[in-house]
Amino acid sequence: MKHVKKSVLLWYSPREMYELVTAIPDYPLFLPWCDRAEVLEQHDHGVTARLGLAYMGVRHAFTTRNAHVADEAVSVELVDGPFSRLDGHWRFHALGRPGSDAKACKIEFDLRYAFASVALETVVSPVFDKVANTFVESFVKRAEAVYGPR
Repeated sequence: MKHVKKSVLLWYSPREMYELVTAIPDYPLFLPWCDRAEVLEQHDHGVTARLGLAYMGVRHAFTTRNAHVADEAVSVELVDGPFSRLDGHWRFHALGRPGSDAKACKIEFDLRYAFASVALETVVSPVFDKVANTFVESFVKRAEAVYGPR
């Protein structure tokens, strides 16, 4: 099983970063490996979404059920795809004085995954390893493009 854990301090609010992470239909606009992204179903506290992975000649799709806590967290759980396990979370921690509007935040990203077979591990893992390790950086760049550099 693979494990990616990253954190970063940003001059963007938890709300701003949460809105980018939950804007799943926008993923193909800024994630170079994502050729399609759709929300399949809305839930009371999140969504079920399907993402298409197309990178370096490898193409696969996977579905996740995502639980949202507004402006604070997004949890991801595998529904189907080339994985035997895929789960993780985003956490958005406000930085600043309690009770004030946060102008900065700490993002924590934690993802665990394993592939369903040795063949998938051999073919998809090198691609997905690169994707997983650049995920946070892609959202930071997206924040700069949407909200301006800070």
